[in-house]
Amino acid sequence: MRKILLSAFLFLGLFSNSQNTKGDVFFGAAVVHTIDLNFTQTGYWDSLIANYITDVYMACNVVVDGSTLTTSGVKFKGNSSYNNPSVKKSFKLDFNNYVAGQQYDGLEKLNLNNGFKDPTIMREKIMLDFLWRAGIPGPRCAYTRVNINGTYWGLYTAVEEVNKDLLKDRFSDNKGNLFKGDPSGDLKWMGSAVNTYTSKYELKTNETANNWTDLIYLIDKINNSPVNYQDSLNKVLQVTPFLKAWAASNIFANLDSYIGSGHNYFVYHDSITNKFNWITWDVNEAFGNFTQGMTTTQIENLSISYTGGGAGNRPLCNKSLSNTSVFSSYVNEICYLTGYHFLQSYWFPHIDSLKNMIKSHVYADPNKFFNNTQFDSNIDTLIVVVGNPGGPNIAGLKSFFNRRRASLVTQMLANSCNVGLNEEHVTMNSIVVKPNPTTGKFWINTGGSAKKVVFYDVLGKEVDVELIKTGSDTEMQFSFEKLPKGLYFCKVGSEVKRIIHQ
Repeated sequence: MRKILLSAFLFLGLFSNSQNTKGDVFFGAAVVHTIDLNFTQTGYWDSLIANYITDVYMACNVVVDGSTLTTSGVKFKGNSSYNNPSVKKSFKLDFNNYVAGQQYDGLEKLNLNNGFKDPTIMREKIMLDFLWRAGIPGPRCAYTRVNINGTYWGLYTAVEEVNKDLLKDRFSDNKGNLFKGDPSGDLKWMGSAVNTYTSKYELKTNETANNWTDLIYLIDKINNSPVNYQDSLNKVLQVTPFLKAWAASNIFANLDSYIGSGHNYFVYHDSITNKFNWITWDVNEAFGNFTQGMTTTQIENLSISYTGGGAGNRPLCNKSLSNTSVFSSYVNEICYLTGYHFLQSYWFPHIDSLKNMIKSHVYADPNKFFNNTQFDSNIDTLIVVVGNPGGPNIAGLKSFFNRRRASLVTQMLANSCNVGLNEEHVTMNSIVVKPNPTTGKFWINTGGSAKKVVFYDVLGKEVDVELIKTGSDTEMQFSFEKLPKGLYFCKVGSEVKRIIHQ
């Protein structure tokens, strides 16, 4: 039987959120921010609409929590969140579009999302918080009131831009190619000609060089490796982080993603490791809000092997499911995330805390898509909203959580993984490791006064790790350069963090 408790300490780590990261102040504060958009142009709204078609920024004075960023760039964003009759549109802000080097808390851009289709305005926030805590690459999320020319426009989620700053923080490298799997990045092989892929994906960095050969090579290996598929995939993709992202999307039934609709992700080609990294994006349809024609009950009991579009339409998932070793690793990730992160004991208080923080701002929102009763009710239970674009039934956050977790526990038992429903053994910790994964040297912040750090390999055997230097009272730099590549664990007191040496 697969053991989720290999040793009591092995799987208690949280996300290796980094030290001195750009955006730490903005995203780290448990507050509702205030962003003012002050337009001086006559007819600015009509200009914003016209600019949406041409994808051009408009000049605007932006004030974030009292700090003025003059002549910033603002434009509408989104697809379904834009193409609705409401005036509550989503925005993208670019602080240095007109003023070179202008930033707020080190951030050059912010995405302001309008909560379309989500009565709770929490789905995106909760899943992105989950990814952050579980160490799965993705953007961070906060809440903000948005005022336009002095008028309260509504409560928005503010989501981190996936750009070079995020790449540098998450992967310690930002020189490689970043591709967005939009509008239809299904990763199917379409031949070696570049022009067959440019309408399905977007190159977001190094646009001048415009070299797509690495993406085509990745897609080739995914589709055309009949022998040793796992070895071929490992050479071009950081497989474990991808499996984690896949597992998280399945756990949250986030189907407006690669596993469902076939888009809403980034792949980044790290120039140091020469491998692609998977970055989750656009999770506002989490908690089963993008149904792909299924009922709420079917969504809550979604198979861990689910892929949208039928056999062969999501080749990265389809081929991984058919490979015994890769599928086993995928099951391990679902087992781990379900057993140690997808927990009522943590997330229900978190949901309640978010509700208390945003409730007054939701109630006051003059342009919200749902009424106050629907906001309150949908946090706990399913509600029926006639005419809702995603269908009348909208799963409740807590009811979905309980039923989804029960389904996952059952599915894990069928795959020799005993997750169990008892959460008493689970604790959260504050150990920070950066970078993680690491190619050798890394920093550990113990999050407290304890200085003793003990390292173990996957068998639970203690290993000697070189201490290079000590920073502050809680920061130490170590090196794995003399150890074989693989999975390790660091233990500080009763807390443990997983570290990947690659």
